[in-house]
Amino acid sequence: MAVGLRLRSGINGGVRANEVRRELPKIQDYALIGNGRSAALISRGGSLDWLAWPRFDSGSIFAALLDSDVGGRWSISCATHAEITRRYIADTNVLETRFAAPNGVAVLTDFMPVATEQQKREMLWPEHEIIRRMECRNGHVTLVILFDPRPDYGRSDAAIKGTRNLGWRMQFGRSLLALRSSVTLAPDPAGGLAVEATLTAGESVEFSLTFSTEGPAVLAPLDLVRPKLELTIEWWQNWARRGNYSGPDREEVVRSLLVLKALSYAPSGAIVAAPTTSLPERLGGSLNWDYRFAWLRDAAYTVRALAGLGYSEDAHAFVSWLLHSTRLTRPELRVLYDVYGRTAPAEKELAHLRGYANSAPVRIGNGAQHQLQLDVYGEVLEAVSFSLREEKELDRETQKMLRQIGDYVCEHWRQPDSGIWEPRGELQHYTHSRLLCWVALDRLLQFHERGQLDCVETERLSRERELIRNEITELGWNAELQTYTQIFGGDTVDASLFFLALYEFEQASSARMQQTYRRIREKLVPRPGLVYRNEESLTSGEGAFAVCSFWEVDFLARGGGSLEEARAAFRRAAAHANDLGLFAEEIVPKNGDALGNFPQAYSHLGMVNAAMSLGQREEEERPHLASRISARPRSGRARVQT
Repeated sequence: MAVGLRLRSGINGGVRANEVRRELPKIQDYALIGNGRSAALISRGGSLDWLAWPRFDSGSIFAALLDSDVGGRWSISCATHAEITRRYIADTNVLETRFAAPNGVAVLTDFMPVATEQQKREMLWPEHEIIRRMECRNGHVTLVILFDPRPDYGRSDAAIKGTRNLGWRMQFGRSLLALRSSVTLAPDPAGGLAVEATLTAGESVEFSLTFSTEGPAVLAPLDLVRPKLELTIEWWQNWARRGNYSGPDREEVVRSLLVLKALSYAPSGAIVAAPTTSLPERLGGSLNWDYRFAWLRDAAYTVRALAGLGYSEDAHAFVSWLLHSTRLTRPELRVLYDVYGRTAPAEKELAHLRGYANSAPVRIGNGAQHQLQLDVYGEVLEAVSFSLREEKELDRETQKMLRQIGDYVCEHWRQPDSGIWEPRGELQHYTHSRLLCWVALDRLLQFHERGQLDCVETERLSRERELIRNEITELGWNAELQTYTQIFGGDTVDASLFFLALYEFEQASSARMQQTYRRIREKLVPRPGLVYRNEESLTSGEGAFAVCSFWEVDFLARGGGSLEEARAAFRRAAAHANDLGLFAEEIVPKNGDALGNFPQAYSHLGMVNAAMSLGQREEEERPHLASRISARPRSGRARVQT
């Protein structure tokens, strides 16, 4: 119970608040909580430094992640030095942070409530809520609490106002932010609200922060904190149990699946690339992008991961979003869409924010949506093919979409484009883009062969598919260097060349793929377990790409190496997650620090798909392994007995 608390606020609270503001955690020091609507990042020290409400791509409420002075934060931490450890409650996205101070131990629990629709109807359940609860487990611990929201990326000047019985409120536009707490907060000289509170064993403080817009606000009482925690744990664990993964490293794979579920937007089925914007791919550089949208580039990986591991409802929801989104723009497809399948906002810079570690600019919106990326057509058709391969018939609208994409690819595959990595410069003839055009036509022909697609020009599709294959094998191959190359006629390699095997254009064990792999290892692997995306990365100052390391695992598991090599590569790649199993976009080879938006869906998709391929390889080799074992001589003792 939150009784007998010794509180101190005002000037001392202000000093503590200033100390909190000066901290700059590393990217990997953050943890994710979410509920299928939005997500928040909480530092190892208990500071909630990023939250956009009500959707992933909305304006931020807290953005200290991008500017510690302007962005705003919500910090709950110890007043004295404490040893800090953290974990997710098993198979959930409920975060526990343990503070072991000299005189006691306290545990901070953070989560966004989630439950079934029936359970929500049985109690007051705001659509958008964050619950934070700090409990003293033994001894006594003094806490420093700072609540300093800065809506709209720190641009709103709305004031926090106290009410007699309903906590604190902040009105901005048509939106209302409401905080209820079991401890009395007071205005802090440095901004926001702050207090020091001393807890003894068994005492706790609870907070509920809710967001509402254009309607009556639901302000749930704090006595529902514990029931909501129990329901949230139950919901996540029930979802995790639906998966059928039984291969190695289950804990890591399930964590990646939980991240993907947290990054999904439940009302539409979309999955955003990351919950953050402008975390730098190079410290001090300008490679800062808004990733709070859904990329078609991730489509095939997403469907294979979800459908392949038993989450058919989630896979179908994603494909439904995919078909809806593409319906609005086809036959031309956008690179990315918002969570509702609409065009993403125009890209612009927020000059008033310094950026993470002074890595400006901070951008919202993403200009890549206007690029030509021909690989998205193959991604979409591979995703649809994987999702619908068990369907006997496709509806008329889906067949129409498939034919439209086939016509578009036949007419445009010869064009240069921006490629998978979206450079904002000259268009090139990328080998990966050509490959995915080949995939698009190949999957359309498979639909036809299965009797799912009528009235398709099979002769034309077959002819164009063969032309693409010839171009890749002739122009994408450098005979002098004996390797496939990033662009036609080029002399550099790219990690996306792994997809030549992953999409079965070539066997991973073929001479060409083995020679290409040797070149990739020579040029793009700074140390085992890390792979750069291309040779430009070597001089740009960016890190190795986490997903590329898992592409290497996938390649080895598909026959590019031995089972032992694939297992070892998986362990090395997985070791670069943070202590909670979360991956950023990139990893700095020299120290293992994370770079880029965090956590990154593509990295976690790479982990899951690599694990699936590794598990499949183990299943294939198990009969051979069993036969080899049975053929071996028995143990020394057995031979003596005979």
